[in-house]
Amino acid sequence: MELIPDWAAERRNMVESQLRSRQIRDERVLRAMQAIPREYFVPPQFRHSAYTDQPIDIGYGQTISQPYMTALMAQTLELDSSDSVLEVGAGCGYAAAVMGSIAKRVVSIEIVPELAAIARDNLHYVGRDGNITIIGGDGSMGYESRAPYDAISVAAGAPHVPESLVDQLKTPGRLVIPVGDRGDQELRVLHKTRDGLLWNVVTQCRFVPLRGGEGWN
Repeated sequence: MELIPDWAAERRNMVESQLRSRQIRDERVLRAMQAIPREYFVPPQFRHSAYTDQPIDIGYGQTISQPYMTALMAQTLELDSSDSVLEVGAGCGYAAAVMGSIAKRVVSIEIVPELAAIARDNLHYVGRDGNITIIGGDGSMGYESRAPYDAISVAAGAPHVPESLVDQLKTPGRLVIPVGDRGDQELRVLHKTRDGLLWNVVTQCRFVPLRGGEGWN
C-alpha cells in the first residue's frame, strides 16, 4: 500500500528549511505558502517532488518555479492587501495563488491556452479563484483593460524590460522581472516614481524565455 505523504508537514518543512533560512521574512508570504497545497499545482507524476527546492516541468515547455523563487518574487513586490497585481506567465497558477492570498486582486496572463485552462482549474479546485483572473494571451504586452497595476510580476526571462509593462504600472509602482539571455538572467526589481525608474538586481536566476511581442520571438 502506497503511503500518502503528510503534505502539511511537507509545507511546514518547506517554509522553515527553504524560505526562512534564506531570508524570506515577509510573514504574509510565509503564511500563504504554508497554507496553499502546492501538490495540487504540479502534474500528478511529479507530485512526490512538490516541495523540493527546484523547478518542476508542468508541460508545454514551461515550469513551476522553485518555492524559494516564488517566495522571493512575492516578497520583493512588497504586496499589500489593497494592491492590484498583474502576473505575466500564469503557468499552473501557483504563484498567482500566493500573491492572491495577500493582494486585493490578481490578473494573471498565460500565452499557452492549455496552461491557462489548467491554472483556472487548479485555482478553483483549491478554492483560490475568488480574486484571481486567468487570461489567455501575450503577457509581454501586459493587460491594459485592467491597468494600472500597483505591482507586476514576470515569471519568464525577458531580453529587456517591456515598455508596455512599465506603462501599465501605477506611479508609484513595482515590477519584478528576470532580464538577460535565454539561458541566464538577473532578477530585477523596478520602482516607478515621479522622478523616473529606479532599479536594482535582486539575484541571478534562470527562467524559461518570455514569449510574445515584447519578449523573445
